[in-house]
Amino acid sequence: MATRTPVRPAHVGATADHPAWLRLKAAVAELRPLQSADGSIDGSVQDLGRARELVAEIAASVGDMARVLPHDAEYLEAVVRDFGRWVDGGFAVPDFLDALLAFRPELARRDGLEHLVVFPMYTQNGNTSRNFEAVLIRVVWPEWIAELEAGRYDNPMFVPIAFSDFTAGYDTDSAVLFPETVAVREVPRFTWGGIFCDREAARFRMVTKEAADSLGLDLPADLRALLESQERTQDAFVLWDLIHDRTHSRGHLPFDPFMIKQRMPYWMYALEELRCDLTAFREAVDLEKQGIEAARHVQYAVLCDRLFRFPVTGGRVRNYDGLGGQLLFAFLHRAGVLEWHDGKLSVDWDRVADAVIALGAEVDELYRQGVDRSRVAHWMAAYALVTSFVPAHPASVWAKGPDALPLDGPPKHLVDAVLPDEFPLSMFYEGLNRRLSGVIASTRGIVGGTGR
Repeated sequence: MATRTPVRPAHVGATADHPAWLRLKAAVAELRPLQSADGSIDGSVQDLGRARELVAEIAASVGDMARVLPHDAEYLEAVVRDFGRWVDGGFAVPDFLDALLAFRPELARRDGLEHLVVFPMYTQNGNTSRNFEAVLIRVVWPEWIAELEAGRYDNPMFVPIAFSDFTAGYDTDSAVLFPETVAVREVPRFTWGGIFCDREAARFRMVTKEAADSLGLDLPADLRALLESQERTQDAFVLWDLIHDRTHSRGHLPFDPFMIKQRMPYWMYALEELRCDLTAFREAVDLEKQGIEAARHVQYAVLCDRLFRFPVTGGRVRNYDGLGGQLLFAFLHRAGVLEWHDGKLSVDWDRVADAVIALGAEVDELYRQGVDRSRVAHWMAAYALVTSFVPAHPASVWAKGPDALPLDGPPKHLVDAVLPDEFPLSMFYEGLNRRLSGVIASTRGIVGGTGR
């Protein structure tokens, strides 16, 4: 089995070795354990005294880093001011709204541009508390991606990034940097979102290699070559994420679209994430015909991540990404494009693109009809689509049909009736989970080198 990649990629430049960054990282690492889950500090006199010393060290280090990264100077000045207000307010729940509003990485998407990010924040799929984090990031914005974004896939909020170094909240499975995770006094209008393509690419390479070896899957030569190249895989994930991200606000959306926060049965989120991935896949098929090399790689990335990593990653409580992978597997299996026989997995690589696009068409039709349905009717239609391929738990109330559901009450009762694991893993995925658990655990905190 492949071993875990070191936390620091070998090609990181001088910024991650700068004394100011090392002091900052150490001070933040010592400050984090003093914080409560909401980011405040309610400790002893000694804790508060040490916290003041650490904040002073952080502020001085951030000031030094502002001279190293002059394009971040205005934002880093706001960071120092917000730290000062936090100390003056007695270490209550931190409020870094001013700093957040000053950080605008989407305004300068330049390949290789570094940013220092310091916020009290939780990290999705990682630390759930609003501890302080310090992260050095690099923008990944090759010219060909800039041209595609400008001419075909406009997405001004999208910022693909890579790690240079980070504190403990990112020594986890988290692969995003989102402004909504930051502790603020009021919710602003968000203008950017960052996705760590290096982590996504490195995870994909490790897990896909292990899955193929474990399942006896014969991979095409170009996929095998892709798995040996971190740079090409990162490019694929940047293109995938560019299209996926913008799809959340495009297409045959129901009247109450996904991007408005609402409580829904988790298969609705599974279908939305899958819809965006299937859209990226379909667009990649078209782009491949136009000579975009990374487009073929996007198809492999969507297919293999969805089939192998997603269903067996994370817990079984409302695992919507896992459900999307289960649905894709079942659809391809029923179409005869994917076969499990004699303990080996085979894929008809010549037919797989048409089958994936066909599933995308079914999900799109569900969405197209959604505007004519009530919310509950749309949930039920989506459930019917999912359960036509992925069997529900035998104890499911939803699976018993409308007569068993509390339809005379508010919709939240319907959500409450959903089992935490409404769609258990198939026997295939139970076995795959055992085979891949070690390599998936080893990708925690992973980053990628260039791998050229």
